[in-house]
Amino acid sequence: MRGQPKNISLPRRLIIDLMRASMGVPFVSLSRSLNIRPLLEARAGAMAPAGWAAMFVKAFALVARDEPVLRTVYAKWPWPSLYELPKSVALIAIARVEDGEECVMPQRIAAPETMALAAVDAEIRLAKTAPIDEVPMFRKIMRATRLPLPLRRLSWAVGLNFGRQRGNWFGSFQVSSVAAYGGGELHPITPGPFIVSYGVVEPDHTIHVVIRWDHRVTDAAPIARVLTRLEQVLNTEIAAELRSAGAKPIRAVGT
Repeated sequence: MRGQPKNISLPRRLIIDLMRASMGVPFVSLSRSLNIRPLLEARAGAMAPAGWAAMFVKAFALVARDEPVLRTVYAKWPWPSLYELPKSVALIAIARVEDGEECVMPQRIAAPETMALAAVDAEIRLAKTAPIDEVPMFRKIMRATRLPLPLRRLSWAVGLNFGRQRGNWFGSFQVSSVAAYGGGELHPITPGPFIVSYGVVEPDHTIHVVIRWDHRVTDAAPIARVLTRLEQVLNTEIAAELRSAGAKPIRAVGT
């Protein structure tokens, strides 16, 4: 068959580079259904509820505030070591359409545990709607993606292999989900070290959550505890912040 060659767009080149950077990372995954009924009740009563991505970003960062292993990355240079970051840095996979092509771009949010939930949500919504040139992380990653291949490989090597730069380029954890498109258990691939994915809310008030992590950084038992703590944080701190943001007005019913 005679087909038609197509040029690789910059967003697709970014994904190709990302997949290359993710090769060789020894990922392990753990999944669990979390009961989030208190969170759902708080969200249903909120005047302007935050999106699910924002809630999971802040909740995971709050857990990581007390769990240093969740702020730890594996670094190869100048010698193999573990590097603990002083704060969480989240990367959120943002689905966009650029020049008619569906693509995914990473939005970076530093220290989401110190931000208001509404501010985290605003950063994510901005990344979904603003032109690429108006989002600092998008500008940064597109500059690197435009480089010639040798320089691009060098920039990725620096970003991947020095502990401090891992936090700047790839964050301490990533959040990705296809729940907005009908759900499914997503096992995304990134350089890590931690990737959080969530599904749709089920009728029994549960939501399925998957955490994938770099096994060089930690083991399964701490992640099992993290899932338990994540459920608690969603139902307490995050639910409380939704309630404090303002309730929906109650409409009087005519008699």
